[in-house]
Amino acid sequence: MTDLTLYRNIGIFAHVDAGKTTTTERILKLTGKIHKTGEVHDGAATTDFMEQEQERGITIQSAATTCYWRDHRFNIIDTPGHVDFTVEVYRSLKVLDGGVGVFCGSGGVEPQSETNWRYANESEVARVIFVNKLDRMGADFLRVVGQVEKVLGANPLVMCLPIGVEENFIGLVDLLERKAYVWDDSGLPENFEVVEIPADMVELVEEYREKMIETALEQDDDLLMAYMEGEEPTIADVKRCIRKGTIALDFFPTLCGSAFKNKGVQMVLDAVVDYLPCPTDVKPQPLTDEDGNENGEFAHVSTEESLKALAFKIMDDRFGALTFVRIYSGTLNKGDSILNSYTGKSERIGRMVEMHADDRNEISTAQAGDIIAIVGMKNVQTGHTLCDPKHPVTLEPMIFPEPVISIAVKPKDKGGSEKMGVAIGKMIAEDPSFRVETDEDSGETILKGMGELHLDIKVDILNRTYGVDLIVGQPQVAYRETITMPLEDSYTHKKQSGGSGQFGKIDYRIKPGEPGTGFVFSSVVVGGNVPKEFFPAIEKGFKGMMDQGPLAGYPVLDVEVELYDGGFHAVDSSAVAFEIAAKGAFRQSMPKAGPQIIEPIMKVDVFTPEDHVGDVIGDLNRRRGMIKDQEAGVTGVKIKADVPLSEMFGYIGSLRTMTSGRGQFSMEFAHYMPCPQNIANDVIAEAKALKEAK
Repeated sequence: MTDLTLYRNIGIFAHVDAGKTTTTERILKLTGKIHKTGEVHDGAATTDFMEQEQERGITIQSAATTCYWRDHRFNIIDTPGHVDFTVEVYRSLKVLDGGVGVFCGSGGVEPQSETNWRYANESEVARVIFVNKLDRMGADFLRVVGQVEKVLGANPLVMCLPIGVEENFIGLVDLLERKAYVWDDSGLPENFEVVEIPADMVELVEEYREKMIETALEQDDDLLMAYMEGEEPTIADVKRCIRKGTIALDFFPTLCGSAFKNKGVQMVLDAVVDYLPCPTDVKPQPLTDEDGNENGEFAHVSTEESLKALAFKIMDDRFGALTFVRIYSGTLNKGDSILNSYTGKSERIGRMVEMHADDRNEISTAQAGDIIAIVGMKNVQTGHTLCDPKHPVTLEPMIFPEPVISIAVKPKDKGGSEKMGVAIGKMIAEDPSFRVETDEDSGETILKGMGELHLDIKVDILNRTYGVDLIVGQPQVAYRETITMPLEDSYTHKKQSGGSGQFGKIDYRIKPGEPGTGFVFSSVVVGGNVPKEFFPAIEKGFKGMMDQGPLAGYPVLDVEVELYDGGFHAVDSSAVAFEIAAKGAFRQSMPKAGPQIIEPIMKVDVFTPEDHVGDVIGDLNRRRGMIKDQEAGVTGVKIKADVPLSEMFGYIGSLRTMTSGRGQFSMEFAHYMPCPQNIANDVIAEAKALKEAK
């Protein structure tokens, strides 16, 4: 068995354009995995191997690769930064033990960094921070450190300080070793010298070094006491304390540099080895029962236990379907039979490969702690547990966000339908946040996703990768319905038609629920007026009707139903009768409870040069936006606003026009809010017209 203490499963995540992929490239070059670094802006980065990624200069899929540093094996996942692909970040964090959060030295903590950081907190992933692009105009390391504290509520542990700023950035001071590293202009990572700390930095270095050591030694009371009494701890002791605090998420070692100019990347690699956890350092994954509730058992990282592995990503490429798997315990060998505990079916392992972006090395065995890909698995989807057939178990599953935008598509020619069906099947398996429905009346295919860019890329992939020419309709907003008034009502379902009849009477209260709660059912029936065994049928009846609201047929959100009384018949009452009663009750009461159309509101962050702020804010106001905050930076202003999704279509074009191409924005779903009456009327009229047209 390989020594698991030498394993590091890490992800690299950040906001769009903070330099994740460039950092990954430099790591691969330094560890000898590649011999020529590819640049994102040339479309030649190793981990950006999709055509769409190379053209747009963004990462869309998370790519996995393996490399070695100081005898340690790194399994690295480079994740996307764009908000439409956050699901990739979420599922990668789920299977990683540690992460490198990359922040731009001038952009600082950007909206997507917040989302990724929140995901990492929820997944309890230890991180080191790398403040990148310190050679850029407006870069300021300590300002970004302050933002990490203020915006993310995190505790950054400053491990080094930059020498020089912006174009004069030449190197950095390692606080722990009290060494200054200065690179020459060749751009080669190995061309650095260890020099004396610049005289004007000595005081600052000592101040931050003292802070760092005090924070680290809080992990060990004896060392802290000795330090307070004037005894200097050894570097090994400080490193041990930093490692302990990093794994406990008490603080995050913070480094700086410029990946593009090859400055400071070695220190990031050293920090990964020294401070991030190996697979045995992290909490074991909980096991769950069939309903997804934790059962108190865990998948301990050990080769002695039975096999437990999680499929966290499916990818289709020129070699066939690849299933990315994180093995939590046990070993997996070529030729083994394994059980998919979700489907209950067994499969035989044919080929296993170790990934390097879209290249692969065949392997015959893998063990706890490994991240590998299995070729040609049939019925596995993201989030399924693979285990030993003799010891069936289920690992905690993944939860994916609901789509907020949809478009209708149809192939230009008849032959395209079959091709499209096959292609879409593969794409759904790859991306759980991408959904597809068929409109039974019109026969159109409805694609649903997380944003315009998300669907744009899907249509592009269908066209280029699978050769399906599509006619694309207008984007549609995922409107919902809810109610505004509480109501008390009663409904009786009675049917007599020879033989036994059907009878069910329910007295109930319907009221608006808390935002985000969906549908909540409760019962306060006392006595036996409605026997307990019928409660599930009543709940099922109400819940089944939530898919179609009374106004425009959109799904209904945030409604509470409370059953308080009713009546039953000893012979004629049945679960079916009560389910039908609940459905009738829904139809009867919803129109009386003040139904209302609600629309998705997006959290929008716009970056604009200072001289265009007025235009941008005016435009957001016209789009019914609520301006939340403005933050002036060195290179421009960041505006935070909440804007209805329906007003954001084609926004990137308007923003570029207003700001002469210099503006940028990102958005993610925030919450649902009531629609203004005039817009709600249009939505209802449109829904009616569609119904009549069909």
